[in-house]
Amino acid sequence: MSRLNRTRACALILFAGVVAASAPAMAQRQSAQERRQEQTAQIPTCAKPLGSISVLEPEDGVHWWTGQQLPAPSRLIKVFVNRSRCFTLVDRGAGLDAAMRERDLGASGELRNRSNVGKGQIKAADYVMVPDLVGANSNASGNSMGGLLGGLIGGRAGALVGGLNLRSKTADVVLTVTDVRSSEQVAMAEGSAKKTDIGWGAGGGLFGGSGLGAAGVGGYANTEIGQVITLAYLQAYTDLVAQLGGLPDNASAANAEQAVTVTKPARLFRGADGRGVVRELEVGMMLYPTGTKQGMMWEVEDELGNKGWVSSSLLQLSR
Repeated sequence: MSRLNRTRACALILFAGVVAASAPAMAQRQSAQERRQEQTAQIPTCAKPLGSISVLEPEDGVHWWTGQQLPAPSRLIKVFVNRSRCFTLVDRGAGLDAAMRERDLGASGELRNRSNVGKGQIKAADYVMVPDLVGANSNASGNSMGGLLGGLIGGRAGALVGGLNLRSKTADVVLTVTDVRSSEQVAMAEGSAKKTDIGWGAGGGLFGGSGLGAAGVGGYANTEIGQVITLAYLQAYTDLVAQLGGLPDNASAANAEQAVTVTKPARLFRGADGRGVVRELEVGMMLYPTGTKQGMMWEVEDELGNKGWVSSSLLQLSR
């Protein structure tokens, strides 16, 4: 073998050694990336509920999911909520309608004695979550949102979505959470996904037999656009749960007390012992409890900022 050939052979052996040595490191980096991607396809879980929540549809009247033969997105989010155990889910749809029919039967005397169905039993929602669609474009540069929604409804424009370029499908969604007592929007999170992300969801078991397919939202598990939308909502939900970590343990106690109305002529006293009159209170006047109570006496404020004490027997919750 000539000196040139020997030099080339040594160089090839050295190169092969370098590649072989770097292969495990590359495999480790790839594995770490895969693990991170698969984590994003897992529904997050919480040690305890952050409060009770209802999930509603957006109010814009555009049911974009019908054109794709998908269930309403609220059903998908309810699966996330149930499996994450981050909220206690309260039904404000068909379940509530059925419950109210039972109460109507009870009020008309049709239910058996001691059925224990009536007023004062329905759990209040602390928060309301609304899933909405920001955009889903036929290419990365995208169409306008208005054009998108028109295509998602169905009909002639619906062919636009059915003919999406599968290599560039994307979905951009948003989840908002509102405090029902204060009406404050306490969190908002966006999520994005594209067709190339679908494999991670499948790898994480999200779309498998024990995943969404078994939860009554099969359209989101069985179609490509459904899977893309699912991953986008899951990203938003995961970020939302992280944002809500600072919520109070008791949303009801953390909010302002419900206003009360004076039902009989009364007096506002300086102290809970009934001494020192601040002012006369007329029937129908609205007062705002501070939350401090001593027996039957409540500390309240009037609409002019006067603070004092009044007997709760002279008050009722404002309607």
